[in-house]
Amino acid sequence: MKAVYAANINPTDPLSALAVGERPEPQPRQFWSTVGVKAATVNHHDLWSLKGVGLPAEATPMILGTDAAGVLEEDVPAARGGLRAGSEVVLYTVVGADGSGVAPGERRSILSERYQGTMAERVQVPSANVFAKPANLDFAEAAALGTSWLTAYSLLFRAADVRPGDTVLVQGAGGGVSTAAIQLAHAAGLEVFVTSRSAGKRGRALELGADAVFESGARLPRKVDAVVESVGAATWAHSVRSVRPGGTIAVCGATSGDQPGAELTRVFFQDIRVQGNTMGSREDFARLLRFVEHADLHPAIDSTFHGLDAAPAAFARLLGGDVFGKVALTV
Repeated sequence: MKAVYAANINPTDPLSALAVGERPEPQPRQFWSTVGVKAATVNHHDLWSLKGVGLPAEATPMILGTDAAGVLEEDVPAARGGLRAGSEVVLYTVVGADGSGVAPGERRSILSERYQGTMAERVQVPSANVFAKPANLDFAEAAALGTSWLTAYSLLFRAADVRPGDTVLVQGAGGGVSTAAIQLAHAAGLEVFVTSRSAGKRGRALELGADAVFESGARLPRKVDAVVESVGAATWAHSVRSVRPGGTIAVCGATSGDQPGAELTRVFFQDIRVQGNTMGSREDFARLLRFVEHADLHPAIDSTFHGLDAAPAAFARLLGGDVFGKVALTV
């Protein structure tokens, strides 16, 4: 089958390690299901894999992709979801979190780390990780839910533990997690502040539901209850200054680097909680899908590239950095 994969790793030129070509078909595996992929999105995790972060050279070639939506190729037993062959589905791609479909005690991983990823004509996942696609979404929109939207949901409602009426600051409008956090927070009744260096992105954040937008580093009109932080070094000090005493900074990434000034004095004097988060639980994913369908939310799609052969252009788009929402790849 055709797939997009890391042929090797290259820390300085990740796109040179990217390949599109034939890879082995998924083999039957007890308690796993095969899905014909219709769309996936490109995530920073894929770029990091090409650089060798979390993916050693000896694990290549490795099919990339950490999320997908598609069509189920065989029935799933009722005890593991009850979906039928031909159902339109979306995938939860964390494996080993609770042992479903893997050896007891296997460490948690995401598809494309230990098991082949989603950027292929077919992918195999534990049957418990297959969910019905929200009826209001197309395949590209649904694919965005598995990584960025699940992360944003868990950041807001687990890590930050915000409630309707709270105020949340989303640092750095434009990325998949930040645009998802804006939409989810707005739909949940939160007041949403957003920062960006780009006037255009600040305007688009208002269209997604932000209540107020600010230049990066600007003083806010008041302290917020929580900060969604995915930028890292460039915004960390501002995040610490912007959260109220006793508030939470929920962290999921560091796209600008992971060596910020710690601001430890302010953190401990003001009882600020810093909570890390990577994606979310299977239960969070199920709640996210219901929320998206009930509220008729549609993930922001920056661009869609058609066919797996377009993967290098899709990856280059994300690597360039000037995106707003998700970069999607259809199969």
